[in-house]
Amino acid sequence: MSAGVPPYVRLANEIAAQFAHRSPTDAATAIANHLKAVWDPRMKQALIDHANSGATDLDPAAALAAKKLQAL
Repeated sequence: MSAGVPPYVRLANEIAAQFAHRSPTDAATAIANHLKAVWDPRMKQALIDHANSGATDLDPAAALAAKKLQAL
């Protein structure tokens, strides 16, 4: 694990890498749906808060997924 990177960021980025073959919008939708179905509510909220803080360590698709997740 990378030092200083929260687990939810690492996991979101790993999930985003699995959807790299899709367009960013499609990937973000798929990621958000996965997170909604699988992740613990505390992890989802931590990711949303992290993305809203302007963090730059999230894959762009993961960051967009966090914004979509907030709207679900």
